[in-house]
Amino acid sequence: MIAIGIDPGTAICGYGVVELVGNSLRPLCYGAVTTDKDQLPELRLQKIYRELSGLIADYKPDFMSIEKLFFNRNVTTAIPVGQARGVALLTAANSSLPVLEFTPMQIKQSVVGTGSASKEQVIFMVMHLLNIRQKIRPDDVADALAAAICGLHNAATRRWTEAAAGSKDTGRVLR
Repeated sequence: MIAIGIDPGTAICGYGVVELVGNSLRPLCYGAVTTDKDQLPELRLQKIYRELSGLIADYKPDFMSIEKLFFNRNVTTAIPVGQARGVALLTAANSSLPVLEFTPMQIKQSVVGTGSASKEQVIFMVMHLLNIRQKIRPDDVADALAAAICGLHNAATRRWTEAAAGSKDTGRVLR
């Protein structure tokens, strides 16, 4: 099973494509779509759309896992992040890709074991789970990989639960 995780942003949109085979997680591709702050907003969003579309076409993930928006104080950053998130969701829809959404706390809980984990703890666990030796930069990339891992944990648990219950259809039940 393959997931693409997205940490949306207009300046930096982190992505991570992770495969789950049995109980093993393997990173297939990760990085960030970066845009120039002086570029027109619509061109920045277009670049994100093009690059995410290319990743989906190349890796053919089973679903997209994305962080739900959560803004504590800085509402002005919420708008561009929301726009980038909308572009990611549109990319998934145009690719007929199911989407799983998780809060930051759910992602941290899934990857680290506690919803109050620090950024450093998330990065450490992502590197450990994916056997990545070099520090992941920028942080948005680690967050995207964490979202993918969370989605795979969630999807694998659903499949196991359905199989244990004797469900006939243990396929892509991701909504």
